[in-house]
Amino acid sequence: MKPLFIQYPKCGTCRKAAKWLEANKIDVVSRHIVEENPTKRELTEWMDRSGLPISKFFNTSGMVYKEQNLKEKVKTASRDELLDILASNGMVIKRPIVVTDDFVLVGFNEIEWKSRLG
Repeated sequence: MKPLFIQYPKCGTCRKAAKWLEANKIDVVSRHIVEENPTKRELTEWMDRSGLPISKFFNTSGMVYKEQNLKEKVKTASRDELLDILASNGMVIKRPIVVTDDFVLVGFNEIEWKSRLG
């Protein structure tokens, strides 16, 4: 299975990651995070596979995160409530995300991507 590359095309980090994938000849299936927002089920599976805490899946620099004061909610809400928030709006989710059968990468870290994808 080709890795799934979940991104927002207007995001500078996503564009940088897409260029990196292309330069490293890594063929992916691309998915627009707003047009096809990840579902609660997908997010649950990805979190489990990534080994990351749910807080790492939030786009903490995004306007929606700030407008809805999600910083406080992330500290107190249940995992189920947080999954509902993430599944409700792709702009709340940290991006880009790469999903493979074996691992999930959240955010673009060239060193990590090179060791996992390269």
